[in-house]
Amino acid sequence: MDSLTQIVLGGAVAAAVVPAAHRRRALVAGAVLGTLPDLDGIPLALLGADAVTSVTWHRGPSHSLLVLTLVAWVLWWMLRRWWAPVRESPRPWLLAIWLALVTHPLLDAFTVYGTQLLWPWPSNPVMWSSVFIIDPGYTLPLLIAFVVALWVGARPIGRHFVLGGLMLSSLYLGWSLVAKTLVNRAAESALAAQGLADAPRFSVPMPLNTLLWRVVVLTPDGFMEGYRSLVADKGPMTFVPNRSDIVALDALRGTPEVARLLWFTSGFMKAQADGDRLVLSDLRMGAEPDYTFRYQVAVRDGAGWKAAPVTMISGPRNAKRQLTETWQRLWNSP
Repeated sequence: MDSLTQIVLGGAVAAAVVPAAHRRRALVAGAVLGTLPDLDGIPLALLGADAVTSVTWHRGPSHSLLVLTLVAWVLWWMLRRWWAPVRESPRPWLLAIWLALVTHPLLDAFTVYGTQLLWPWPSNPVMWSSVFIIDPGYTLPLLIAFVVALWVGARPIGRHFVLGGLMLSSLYLGWSLVAKTLVNRAAESALAAQGLADAPRFSVPMPLNTLLWRVVVLTPDGFMEGYRSLVADKGPMTFVPNRSDIVALDALRGTPEVARLLWFTSGFMKAQADGDRLVLSDLRMGAEPDYTFRYQVAVRDGAGWKAAPVTMISGPRNAKRQLTETWQRLWNSP
């Protein structure tokens, strides 16, 4: 999720478990700890990591529940020696530090990017993909609770707002899973009628809401893309087919960089020739034809492709148009 959301979530969970007298300090400490896992980009940048390493190692070790549990204990041990609030209430502060850290990757796992919760276990990144990376429906209750609690300090109303914000935001996450189930059922029914009941697929909400969803389905010659509005759509779900150079992708999947990208995206990649270069697009983030992450992975070599150093490239992005289309599609069935 975005940094603001992680700040107010970290502050809220920390403030919820410490004594009232420590609430303001817990809000600030939790806000700092809530952003800590995302600092993994700094060492990657300092080491000059390539595009694939930078993308696929983000939300890696720094988002591991095991690693963050160990970090929480070390931080608590250090603070207990040097900071009076932790000495006064060691157990509540241990819980506060741990919650501020581990809720960060747990919330990230609700997005589609992928979060390596179980690192170093070699499993695919977790992507429950039930909320967009920025969603005011989740963030606003926490932001209000954070500001009010910071203002009123130790007064009882501060705890009421903190608990209320956490409850409302958690209910919103629960709703997002319900909405995702409804969309998946509609997709399953439509795909079964086309003989694609077992085809790999994922669903993800469109920007800033949980009412309009996008479903991507892998097919033998590419992928299909469909949309479902929980407000406007009543009939069977429809899908639009799109081509992908499956032959080229298969030829390159043995190279370390492409293999890493396929692992990171659970195989949801589009391969497309762009002049004399082969470009892979991460199908999970964006929508046809606009994708956030695009990589040049090969150059033309006669009739085939030759692997080349992977570089990130810009694509045809138009955020304003996408938001306008999202709003219109939300209220109108095709």
